[in-house]
Amino acid sequence: MCVIINVKSCASGGNRCFMKRTFTVIVEKDPESGWLVGEVVELTGCYTQAPDLPTLETNLKEAIAVYLETSDSDEPLSDFVGALRIEVPA
Repeated sequence: MCVIINVKSCASGGNRCFMKRTFTVIVEKDPESGWLVGEVVELTGCYTQAPDLPTLETNLKEAIAVYLETSDSDEPLSDFVGALRIEVPA
């Protein structure tokens, strides 16, 4: 499953929002816990988990906001190109 999430980026203090960004999230289900794990493709190391999709989206927006607040704003973000499912012999 691939989910598109829109997040508003705000200036320090959170009072002035100046742009909206769209991020691609890959969602997987953890086989042991049954929880959903979301990884933001464009933000290396940005991921979170939740028991359901609405909570995962909320958690992802928070994780993205924290990531953007603490990252180097001059650092270029990667671009999502696509996802492949490849079948190989068992």
